[in-house]
Amino acid sequence: MSERLESSVFEVRPGFDAGQVGGGLDLGPYSEHYRELFADVLHDGVITAEERERLDRVAQNLGIDAGKLEQLERAMIAAYEAHHRVPVVERWQAGSDVAQVSPASSRAPDSLVLEISQLRARVLELEEELREARAHVNVEVDFGSLEERSPDNPAERLRAKIVRDPTNGKLFSELYDACERSGDTDGACRAARALVILGSATPEQGRAARPAQAEGLIAPRRSLSMEHWLDELSHPSLSLVTSHLLSLVTPAALVGRAATLQRDKKLPQVTESERQDVARSTVTAVRALGWAATVLGMPAPSVFADTARDVGYAHVPALPPWSLLGRRVLSGCTPREHAFMAGRHLAYYRAEFFARVLFPDVAELESLFLAALAIGNPGLPLPEHSRSRVRPLVEAIVPLLEPRHLDELRKQFKAFSAEGGRTNLMHWGEGVDKTAARAGLLLCDDLAVAARTLEREEGPNGPLLTDLLAFSVSAQYGLLRQHLEITVR
Repeated sequence: MSERLESSVFEVRPGFDAGQVGGGLDLGPYSEHYRELFADVLHDGVITAEERERLDRVAQNLGIDAGKLEQLERAMIAAYEAHHRVPVVERWQAGSDVAQVSPASSRAPDSLVLEISQLRARVLELEEELREARAHVNVEVDFGSLEERSPDNPAERLRAKIVRDPTNGKLFSELYDACERSGDTDGACRAARALVILGSATPEQGRAARPAQAEGLIAPRRSLSMEHWLDELSHPSLSLVTSHLLSLVTPAALVGRAATLQRDKKLPQVTESERQDVARSTVTAVRALGWAATVLGMPAPSVFADTARDVGYAHVPALPPWSLLGRRVLSGCTPREHAFMAGRHLAYYRAEFFARVLFPDVAELESLFLAALAIGNPGLPLPEHSRSRVRPLVEAIVPLLEPRHLDELRKQFKAFSAEGGRTNLMHWGEGVDKTAARAGLLLCDDLAVAARTLEREEGPNGPLLTDLLAFSVSAQYGLLRQHLEITVR
């Protein structure tokens, strides 16, 4: 049974300044109509006369001009052919020769065995190409731990050391003392909370950490802006140019991924009765998402809840994407746990981060990134094996891009080249995960809750938790707390 909302949680302060809501995916004009237009038609790789007639009728009803329709279909067909490595047949146009083509189910067994063997051989070839491509693309450039100069402030010097050694209790204890001497009550409290997690807190420090256990969640004064995400919340290993390049091509890539999942019947099937209203719902997990979106300055996704599904807060890469809440979060969680998980979940919906949801595998992410570079500079001298791997993605993405997107891709390619033309997409993905955990901590305001959640996933002192320990005492986190007006006084 779903938990019901307590009256005092997930509220903002009276007079809350919502600022400008943004940062989500720009899905263009087709997001609401895609499924009706093309999802069912490509299920078997053959477009019949009846299906062609239905497509034309739907396009006319939607007011999509012929040029746009041709672009959309070309992108969808390219995505289908790239995934299945078979051509789409327009049977209504092809004449008598195509009528002889038999579906896979009617082929002779020997023919099927031969085809499967060929496909397996091709898969091995592609895997080898991907490994070689990683050697060219996945080059590490990480400025996150470099210091421009030695800070004059003792607390800042300690914070810089903590970034390099985030499980050293002695450094946190020294930071606690430095904050106490300077009258920084919030900084001392945050250092004490970290010491509790590390098991190094003195009785005095343990008492200083107790405000974290105060009843009720934070009640912010205002939401975050894009500048707060870029300047304070995002992990320093995230290259702005890399994030921007991926954000420009991710919505178009989502069209192809959603088509494939729809064709393979891998998208969760939900009913309208399972749709939730994040503003009015009394289900704690649902309401947490609406509240988190408000505080983070983001649009709230569509939400469906089903206690029969063994998931927590799950992203569904449909068009548009939506969130599925299952029994792991529909019962048994505290409001602070919901705040952490909801903030973390929503961070991935940002345009610059959603590629991490679509392509959790680094090899696939590299293909998307190379496609973005190739679109930004069609003359990019890629090795032939890389070009053949990326070409289908480029053909699937370009027809869905507006001229402004193409212009921006050209501009970002130049910026990427000016920065040395190197990135580390594995570390980029890890940076996205760390940024999402930071968003969760900001909302739950309880390092112990965040630590318990992360330890269940990665064990003690995993990379997400160690980053969160350093972030929890950072100046950037302090600035975010000041902006929301949630500092300990």
